[in-house]
Amino acid sequence: MFHGFDYAPGLLGTPHQRLVTLAAALDFILARQDEAAQRETGKDAKKAAHRRFQDAVLGLSKAFALCAASDPAREVRDEVGFFQTLRAAMVKAADTTGRSAADRDLAIRQIVNAAVASTEIVDILSAAGLSAPDISILSDEFLAEVGQMEKKNLALEALRKLLNDEIRSRSRSNVVETRKFSERLEDAIARYHTNAISTVEVLQELIAMARDLRDARNRGEDSGLAPEEIAFYDALADNQSAVDVLGNDRLKVIAHELLMSLKANVTVDWAHREAARARLRVLVKRILRKFGYPPDLEDAAVRGVLAQAEAMLAEISG
Repeated sequence: MFHGFDYAPGLLGTPHQRLVTLAAALDFILARQDEAAQRETGKDAKKAAHRRFQDAVLGLSKAFALCAASDPAREVRDEVGFFQTLRAAMVKAADTTGRSAADRDLAIRQIVNAAVASTEIVDILSAAGLSAPDISILSDEFLAEVGQMEKKNLALEALRKLLNDEIRSRSRSNVVETRKFSERLEDAIARYHTNAISTVEVLQELIAMARDLRDARNRGEDSGLAPEEIAFYDALADNQSAVDVLGNDRLKVIAHELLMSLKANVTVDWAHREAARARLRVLVKRILRKFGYPPDLEDAAVRGVLAQAEAMLAEISG
């Protein structure tokens, strides 16, 4: 599978050389698997192509475990370790189902900050040719640098990790916005895995998404709303019909009154007491009806507002 790729520096080089080789090897094998998947037509065959290296290393590891104490096995120990490290990076980057968000977050961080040698921790992004970014900013300079990386597959994995971090960091402050960006990211990656778009195309989509995510932070200054008010505005405006009927200005007024009323009535234990939740539900409905929120959209809006209120409370109490 690594025909044409020299991974010797990954076995014998300095810690930095080994990490540079790991980065290059990761990009190389991801590209090979993508090429193999593009030649397949069935969904299962494409999935198998994307997992060919991982599955082969799993088989290698099982075989090695049976004879690890033998002289021939000791001779290839470093190579086996290199392939195992590479497989671990690939598996940890995968956003597979059945794993908690915390597990996935830790796993994705490990692919970006992983060292073959524990004696020297070097950022894999730096090894791949990127300067160390402030990932909370996702500046135009950094995004341009990502877009120009030669190792496109590695750039994709790194940017997906950064977006996951950025989206999850906003999960409590704005529930609706988090859901929309999460769905957008999942859709882009899904289309990429089914070969609907190329590596370059999905990378450009993720770069555009990063810019939109960054711009979303600045909406308060443009709209005149505080961040918490924006979160409730988004819960109310999640259905375009509500925007069409009431208009942005009226929804802003409702969002402000909802925030003030919920802050005045919410208690630390409300999320665990149905009676308290019921009172808040009535409060929200009363405010919506006061301002003429469309009755047919009321139930969805109440659910969205209460979800945001619960997230807001978790943020305050956390």
